Amino acid sequence: MKTAMIKISLAALLSASAALGAFAEEFTKGVVNKIDTKAKKVTIKHEDLKNLDMPAMTMVFRVEDPALIEKLKEGSSIEFVAERVNGKLTVTEVK
Repeated sequence: MKTAMIKISLAALLSASAALGAFAEEFTKGVVNKIDTKAKKVTIKHEDLKNLDMPAMTMVFRVEDPALIEKLKEGSSIEFVAERVNGKLTVTEVK
């Protein structure tokens, strides 16, 4: 009985973490307005950020990965993932 409960608990935990991971990976459409490579920041006019519960707007995000900044060009349409990293809104993926 105890082993069965452990297996059920583990399965539930794995399912929840998989669902949370899928939710965090949701891409949002936006347009790059400005890039500040030195400050590692980008200004994006974006659609609703559902994972952050934010409406569509124009705002500044941090970009910690220099390779991501290199992918961006002012005026280009992008799809991106933004998350809170150490309390700061950060672009973590771009396609």
